[in-house]
Amino acid sequence: MGATIALLTRQNHCVTLLDMTNGEPTPFGAPETRAAESAAAAKILGANRLLLGLKNREVTWSLAARHATAAVFRRLRPDIVFLPYPDDAHPDHRQVTKIAEDARFDAKLTKSDIPGEPFYPPRLIYYFCSHLRFNFPASFCVDVSDTMDVKRRAVRCYESQFSTGRPAEAQWEILPYMEHINGYFGGTIRRQFAEPFFVKEMLGLKTLDGLAF
Repeated sequence: MGATIALLTRQNHCVTLLDMTNGEPTPFGAPETRAAESAAAAKILGANRLLLGLKNREVTWSLAARHATAAVFRRLRPDIVFLPYPDDAHPDHRQVTKIAEDARFDAKLTKSDIPGEPFYPPRLIYYFCSHLRFNFPASFCVDVSDTMDVKRRAVRCYESQFSTGRPAEAQWEILPYMEHINGYFGGTIRRQFAEPFFVKEMLGLKTLDGLAF
């Protein structure tokens, strides 16, 4: 959802990316490399970035993880929390979504040891970063035709993930994949590019002015 983040920050929304882990170990990365790449990408997108510090590849639903996430919700008091779509081959992604869903509830509790004042994030919206090959059951799409190039530049910050150590034919293969996916969903709303999202709860609109026709 990088192009949506760029769109939101262009519209003067405050966006914070909460990295649940530092992303390491990976075959060609290192904690310092990943931190530098993440910071560079966030700068391009215009977003803030925080690290929660769970263990990569071993993220587990726990009360401690829930409460640490709830403390971030209390601190930032977001109008919307974006989470990975829960069906995924990546165990960390599934666990992160469950942790954050439950942390939303925990964050509103009184008489708890969670730092900060009680707060209940009003809305959860799910984005698709799945490792499964399936049709995304999108509820709506965001027209990102004007910010797709920002997304491309942000993705190119992750050289250790998509280029370093890979054979020439596999370097930056994420970029054409991204073009195809975002181009397909753009076509569903008659735009050049779009990013798909899913909601479980009813999505309420105050106006129809923002709909793409």
